[in-house]
Amino acid sequence: RDLLDFYAGRQWQGREHRGERRLVFNYARAFVEKMTSFLVAGTSFAVDPVSAAPADEENARRAEAALLGVCRANNLEQLDLETETDCAVLGDACYKVTWDAADKRVRVTAPDVQGLYAWWAPGDLSRVWKIASRYRLDAASVTADCGYTPRTQEAELVEVWTERDFELYCDGEPVAARPNPYRFLPFVLYPNLRDPKTFWGTSDLLPVMESQRELNRAMSQLSRILELSGNPIAVLENVEESEDIAVRPGAVWNLPQDARAYLLDLLQGGGVSLHIAYIDMLYRALHDLSESPRAAFGALERDLSGIALEMELQPLLQKIARKRIIRTAAYNRRNAMILRLLAQFGGQDFGIDPERQLRVHWKPVLP
Repeated sequence: RDLLDFYAGRQWQGREHRGERRLVFNYARAFVEKMTSFLVAGTSFAVDPVSAAPADEENARRAEAALLGVCRANNLEQLDLETETDCAVLGDACYKVTWDAADKRVRVTAPDVQGLYAWWAPGDLSRVWKIASRYRLDAASVTADCGYTPRTQEAELVEVWTERDFELYCDGEPVAARPNPYRFLPFVLYPNLRDPKTFWGTSDLLPVMESQRELNRAMSQLSRILELSGNPIAVLENVEESEDIAVRPGAVWNLPQDARAYLLDLLQGGGVSLHIAYIDMLYRALHDLSESPRAAFGALERDLSGIALEMELQPLLQKIARKRIIRTAAYNRRNAMILRLLAQFGGQDFGIDPERQLRVHWKPVLP
């Protein structure tokens, strides 16, 4: 929840004091959306034939066509973009691949990772043997989908899956228990980026949160100084009482003898330049920590060759490469589930070995 609030721009901590100015320059969100756009743009899927035989070539083309049909039916291009944004913010994401018996087609959805729980084999983080998914539905939907009438207007449902069994709970009460019809876990749970030897991933926001908050504070402070300098403060010396003292064109002040009046200049001595230099330093730190150089936003201060541009964008390219290693495995698992469901329930046997023949085409980041 803290990460979602930060992404949405609720980045200040503590209670707001009366009259306090709290500006938000949400670079954190811009970094996430920029990285996501570079990562998923132009993604496509392919099936390599197992051999050059005409039958194998035909099987591969039919499998590709089936995957394309499922992608279009589920609008996976948009779903992948939304899921990738969610993954960058929360640190993890998930796809659920199931068979819709009513429409006789494969459905691909993206469950809220905040409601997912996973159990994996000891010492092997890649072998997940049980997943629980918790979510909320209104009473009418629960009755229509599960044949169970909850006691409240909105119910909490928990699905518990293993390769052998499926269990459903509504508000803690068991509703259904039956064998898993798919004979595999229909979830593809994957991290954004993973710390070594850990299962859950890390958010892209964590490295920039402190710098983002400090940038908001420094910009708010500078804004307040500039506002005060635009509405000058009158300083009176050797004056016991003052009435009708106003700073405006044509104003006349009557001052006693030995008194002095002047306007306080908050910008004298180059103080503002120190604030600006500090803000520039925070700005550079944000780009460094997010691994998104300024050039990724189209701000090129000089003409660059293709190789020079590639060197300028190296931090971004390296981060995208790390993410694509994880996404390739996740997309291949998802596509393998799609083909298995089409073969099991749709009667489409492609003769495909998902471990060897599925491939993800990534569009180059640079032109």
